Amino acid sequence: MKVSIDGLHKAFENRIRLGIMSALAVNDKLDFNSLKEYLDVTDGNLASHIKTLEKEKFIGIEKTFIDRKPNTRYFMTLEGRKAFEDHLKVLEQIIKSQK
Repeated sequence: MKVSIDGLHKAFENRIRLGIMSALAVNDKLDFNSLKEYLDVTDGNLASHIKTLEKEKFIGIEKTFIDRKPNTRYFMTLEGRKAFEDHLKVLEQIIKSQK
């Protein structure tokens, strides 16, 4: 059986971006440090991947202050959720076709 990979989104090819989206899929919002710890990446590495997902409008940002310290939290947008779910559906089809 032949399965098309055309539905896979290029933004999710990287393991860190895939990890960010996976974490945000099961959490309403996560702050920068939580994402960094969860994915075990450096500040710069995480920031560059977040920027990529922001440009695609797949994640949104909420900036607040906690005890006068800035706190940046991220959430998955509706557009991001749809793109991520579509990506996962294609992956599932690929896996099922190989059984």
